[in-house]
Amino acid sequence: MTVKKIQSSGRALGVLEEIARHQPVGVSALARLRGDDKTAIQRALLTLAEHGWIRPEPGRKQVKWELTPHIHAVARIGHETSSLTKRARPALKRLRDEFDETMLLTVPSAAELVLVDVVESNQMLKYVPWVGLVVPLDSAAGDAMLSQMTAKRRQAMLGEAPGGGVLERLEQTRRQGYAVHRFDDHASVAAAVLEASGEPGAAIVLSGPLERVKPERYPIIGARIAEVAAQLSAELHGERV
Repeated sequence: MTVKKIQSSGRALGVLEEIARHQPVGVSALARLRGDDKTAIQRALLTLAEHGWIRPEPGRKQVKWELTPHIHAVARIGHETSSLTKRARPALKRLRDEFDETMLLTVPSAAELVLVDVVESNQMLKYVPWVGLVVPLDSAAGDAMLSQMTAKRRQAMLGEAPGGGVLERLEQTRRQGYAVHRFDDHASVAAAVLEASGEPGAAIVLSGPLERVKPERYPIIGARIAEVAAQLSAELHGERV
């Protein structure tokens, strides 16, 4: 028997995403954004509010909706109890202790990357982003994962076929097994964790201030992160390492 999708549930989830992008936002704006009937949007809003996902922004005469903290609690529980996060955290802690720099776990989600775990450095001066941060594709984590993707998935992530310069950079990343990006105040080194299909399911990232994460250290850091990422990939596949 074919199981049918629940259209109203899909609408409610779509409305929740639009609120996250545009909050605080009213019902008319949501109807325009969704290209949907205003009454149907209103029903979705009332359902989401009843279950604690959204609330009217305080202090407004005209009702505009915003997320409640409930979404953060659910997201945190989900990430903390996922098999990837539970298996990766000991590896992140080992690398943090080895290099004394902040270690991150980033995963792909649709056409973006999301930071799902952070193990902070013990240094006074350190780089500490927050869980839930949307990570740019133009980053060490982005290059590490894009370099391992099929051309079709890579184009879907980027929204277009990458140019020659990008392809050369990704091919170099694939050959050496890790990616490096320098920003204004910090540098990141990353390697991809592969799923059983061979596609990247996450990236392990080391991030620290430029004065400590220097170019001469990239090969040492990169090789070690790539080694740990390969071990984690094998563990997730149920293989012996």
